[in-house]
Amino acid sequence: MNRSNIWIHICVALILVTLAAVLGQISKLRSGLRPQTAETRDLARPVAKPTTIKRAVSESEPEVLVRFKKNVTRAQIDKLVAKNNDRIEDRLELVAGLKAVDDMDNADPETVAQQYASMTDLVEYAEVNYEIILDEQEVVPVLEHLDKPSPAAPNDPHFGDQWGLNNDGQNGGKKGADVAATKAWETTKGSEEVVVAVLDTGVDYTHPDLVSNMWIRPDNIPAYTDPELGTFNDRYGFNAADNLADPMDDNGHGTHCAGIIGAEGDNGIGIVGVNWKVRIMPLKFLGRGGFGSTKDAIEAINYAVDRKKKGVNVRIISASWGSTMRSKALEDAIRAAGEHGILFVAAAGNSGTDNDKRPHFPSNYDLPNVVSVAALDRSDALASFSNFGANTVHVAAPGKEIVSTWLKGAYREASGTSMATPHVAGIAALLLAADPDISVEKLKKRIIAASDSLDPLTGRIVSGGRINAHKVLAN
Repeated sequence: MNRSNIWIHICVALILVTLAAVLGQISKLRSGLRPQTAETRDLARPVAKPTTIKRAVSESEPEVLVRFKKNVTRAQIDKLVAKNNDRIEDRLELVAGLKAVDDMDNADPETVAQQYASMTDLVEYAEVNYEIILDEQEVVPVLEHLDKPSPAAPNDPHFGDQWGLNNDGQNGGKKGADVAATKAWETTKGSEEVVVAVLDTGVDYTHPDLVSNMWIRPDNIPAYTDPELGTFNDRYGFNAADNLADPMDDNGHGTHCAGIIGAEGDNGIGIVGVNWKVRIMPLKFLGRGGFGSTKDAIEAINYAVDRKKKGVNVRIISASWGSTMRSKALEDAIRAAGEHGILFVAAAGNSGTDNDKRPHFPSNYDLPNVVSVAALDRSDALASFSNFGANTVHVAAPGKEIVSTWLKGAYREASGTSMATPHVAGIAALLLAADPDISVEKLKKRIIAASDSLDPLTGRIVSGGRINAHKVLAN
């Protein structure tokens, strides 16, 4: 090879090397401008602080609820939890010192709770985050009601089926065995200023008979923000079961309870609620299968109190569920709600047992804002499934074969103390419409005092009778 050819080859090689370098820089530049994929975003994102961790829908519930003593600092708590290889899933602001703790070692929850409870110098109490399950109940479709309503009655087609509001002896019932709703409506039919929270499986807020009475967050109320869980566009309420804003019912139970409280009255469709006008706030903590947890119930109550503090007139929580497991944390949360002027109406339970001997919670909490409700049939007899208690169950209300709203615009008949509870919550809302400034203690007293005495209930519940809406308003 001659010298001139050598220089030619050298020049070509230099050109190729230079070109490769330029192309490499262009490739790097393009990679820097390329939109990030999920993987690259995850790699680029800084590690989140413990206080901003948000539980995914698929993630398991925290195992224990721990209430630390007042003198224990946040730094001490964080250090202790980290030492145990746990994490704080949520700080429940409603109860000072109460934390939901997630064990990262998958240890037995009872063992984890005992571990924290043994730290008596730092911990007030620790307990398992118990599961809450709705009682099984028979739900029956409702046939179209073709009878024309009385001119004196609301024009809702199924009003004639609502023996709990107006019992004229239909279907073998006892005339007058009702809550005297028609007489109460002569005083008030409810108020859009009163907000009743339904703590349940959510509510179908698109139901034609409910949509006009659903609470919608006003523009002047800020979106709900939880320091650990984030900010939620809580337009219709809150879903503590999944840590989401949308509280849409996918079970039906909560929608049925909501209709008893406040299906729109005299609108020519379906049924009428105890309140023709009211505002219903869905608090979803039970999922499609009717399963939930103590922590989720507390989280939902925490939300309701937060909204109350921000200016929403939440005065009642209706709770148609329960279990035999006592939770100090849930009790503390309900007590705190009472301190913020919220009445807590709870189902007595469907085991046919004496709550004085076999407690049922939350209805058995001895708190100034808790009202426990038993169920009656259309003949004024205590329903066979209903719990009772001379010292622990306060009032009775219609709870068997109750027609109300269901999912997707439907109507269903259902039975249980679950159905009796919203009758009482609805009557409490009527009283608040007539007397907005009444205290929660006086509200409870009026409800218990205004009952029609029934021999089968004497010595079996505190009031000895069935609640009477007309008397509640008149007393």
